[in-house]
Amino acid sequence: MELCIYPTKIGMAIAAAQQAASLLNRAILARGSANLILATGLSQFEMLSHLVTLDVDWAKVTAFHLDEYIGLPIAHPASFRRYLQERFAEKVPSLRKFHYVNGAASDPHAECQRLGRLIGGLLVDVACIGIGENGHLAFNDPPADFDTAEPYIVVDLDEACRRQQVGEGWFPDLDAVPRQAISMSIRQIMQSEAIVCTVPDVRKAPAVKQTVEAQVTNRVPATILQTHPHCWLFLDQPAASLLSGRS
Repeated sequence: MELCIYPTKIGMAIAAAQQAASLLNRAILARGSANLILATGLSQFEMLSHLVTLDVDWAKVTAFHLDEYIGLPIAHPASFRRYLQERFAEKVPSLRKFHYVNGAASDPHAECQRLGRLIGGLLVDVACIGIGENGHLAFNDPPADFDTAEPYIVVDLDEACRRQQVGEGWFPDLDAVPRQAISMSIRQIMQSEAIVCTVPDVRKAPAVKQTVEAQVTNRVPATILQTHPHCWLFLDQPAASLLSGRS
């Protein structure tokens, strides 16, 4: 895992977007197409806003959605499908395809199977992800399932995760936050050829410290990133402030 620390959130986001674009372009040059995983949340705002401006042949890129709340309609302000449509897909209309997670599907387990068939066996070139305040990857809250081979799974959201969603302003109170989600599994994320992980803000500093310095454990799911051969962790200075040797 390579640490990339920048004085400002904007500088961090630009660098992360440039890294992702470079990796996509390398894949397109080598194979004629590329597959991309995208996350959502406040941590991805600036990165995505820059990524859509970069010189990538989006007509050769297929994107996959990382996670989504169960039972939340796409019209809801917190819908991740809505987020990705507005902040990414509509900005790159030539995009080859975007496979969204339908959290409003009548059978979430069948939706997981549908998504698994789409991504199963594919080479994913780049996963653009973040880390939760509780150390989660996607919606794999602790203790995360490191073993399941299913590409997408139904997960229960812990209270820390749900409180983060309230704190970020997506929901008015804890009771309004869904208790379950469809999430890409840890093993599926880790099968990506490269991971670009973007984590700004001081509120993420404790999770960043554990991610980088703790032993790998499903109690801090993001520690698994230590084992990936091509993972870049992009941080702004506040997010990196608790790392050993920094203040």
